[in-house]
Amino acid sequence: MFGWLTERRRNKLLEQPFPPEWVEYLDENVAIWRRLDEPMKERLRDLTVVFVAEKTWEGCGGLEMTDEIRVTVAAQACVLLLGREHALYAGVESILVYPSTVISPARRPGVFVGGATVVDEAGTAVLGEAHHHGGPVILAWDDVVAGGRELGTRNVVFHEFAHKIDMVDGTIDGTPPLEDRTARRAWAEVCSAAFLELRERVERGRRTFIDDYGATNEAEFFAVATEAYFVQPDKLKRNEPELYAILAGFYRFDPG
Repeated sequence: MFGWLTERRRNKLLEQPFPPEWVEYLDENVAIWRRLDEPMKERLRDLTVVFVAEKTWEGCGGLEMTDEIRVTVAAQACVLLLGREHALYAGVESILVYPSTVISPARRPGVFVGGATVVDEAGTAVLGEAHHHGGPVILAWDDVVAGGRELGTRNVVFHEFAHKIDMVDGTIDGTPPLEDRTARRAWAEVCSAAFLELRERVERGRRTFIDDYGATNEAEFFAVATEAYFVQPDKLKRNEPELYAILAGFYRFDPG
């Protein structure tokens, strides 16, 4: 019953024309949008419309919430869904956006801080956080824009929403929801090997292709690997072909 009502509501949303100014936001702020073919652009537009409408949005720290912010965040988050379904973000209820990096209290259980640097004993500089158990995603707008406009080496939206995907099955362990035991075994073999190799290289002070923040734990490894998959797919494929293949099998979308 609820699934039918949800589908009906979404269909009504998609009957409305996609606002021209929203296309401008995508052109300016979402670099990966410019690389999509027309069918994928249409899918991303649809996903963005639904995401914007279904989530609660709040500007914090003096930031006024605007359509540009909603669309920019929503579109980047929905890139991860281009080959998947809305259900992966069912646990995302609200998005809180600050104008820039904020200081949060010491990390609590169930909170993941993307790209954080310890400032002092009072707290941590936060570019993004993903809270467990239906909690919000917290983002710094200047970092959202920086990562969205250029396909460089990192993207805070991809990172934090990868954490939300990781949380879908109730555990935060770097393993997203997979179809069966065979898929989970293959995931564990590939990702465990890649994670341990990254950790060893970081401990030895060697250069790494995957951001060394991924050596923190398995959950951060999945989030960092997701960033690499979408922002540097060709380089990931050359440097970590097995990891690329396992991520391609999960996301079901080729960003190259």
